Amino acid sequence: MRTPIVAGNWKMNKKASEAAEFVGTLLEAGIDKIEGVEAVVCPVFPSLPVVAELCEGKNLFIGAQNLYFEPKGAYTGEVSPEMVKEFCQYVILGHSERRAYFHETDEMVNKKIKAAFAVGLIPILCVGETYEENQAGKTKDIVTAQVKADLAGLTVEQVTGMVIAYEPIWAIGTGLAASGELANQVIHDFVRTPVAELFGEETAEALRIQYGGSVSPANAEEFFSMPDIDGALVGGASLKPDFVEIVRVAAQCKA
Repeated sequence: MRTPIVAGNWKMNKKASEAAEFVGTLLEAGIDKIEGVEAVVCPVFPSLPVVAELCEGKNLFIGAQNLYFEPKGAYTGEVSPEMVKEFCQYVILGHSERRAYFHETDEMVNKKIKAAFAVGLIPILCVGETYEENQAGKTKDIVTAQVKADLAGLTVEQVTGMVIAYEPIWAIGTGLAASGELANQVIHDFVRTPVAELFGEETAEALRIQYGGSVSPANAEEFFSMPDIDGALVGGASLKPDFVEIVRVAAQCKA
């Protein structure tokens, strides 16, 4: 059985003081007491130290929203893998906003994944198609190409140990979540199957794959009841106490 993982991507929200208060709320609600699921919060860089301190010894993991693939140097404004590793267990890479707004290519994402593994971080790789690509019937081509390019040169052990999040870009922050059946089909056919072709069936079966895109307490069960969906990468709902309920639903559905 794959242990479900629910990660909250806070994006550019919550100052350090707000992050500390919110994590306190999550812990008071018992998020770290929910068994059978991994819960991850991903604050902005300046909030990582205070959030990590609050979560020390708790069953609540910390993720960063990005990193740079070089270990150190004259890269103004960037954060190295070692700097992230000091506070985090996970790191989100290849998010559609990074690809769109900051022009990250699959080659860059691939370098970041390898750099994360080099310091012992677990990558959460995001893949997904735009609305236009979806409507043009290009979902398979886009998602499969991202999977193959982003995982190029990785080992079986690395792929087995990472997480992939299928996030249809047209569903992120729009309220237009894909149906559970559609998301499951895309994840099985266009993510898990290519991984099996590249790294073997055993690797594909062990790999945890999330769905992301307007996940809420109201629709979480629809996604988590699907056999190929192993959790969620949550955006807006992760900024609210609702996040605890999403984690709880994941644990119940996969028990």
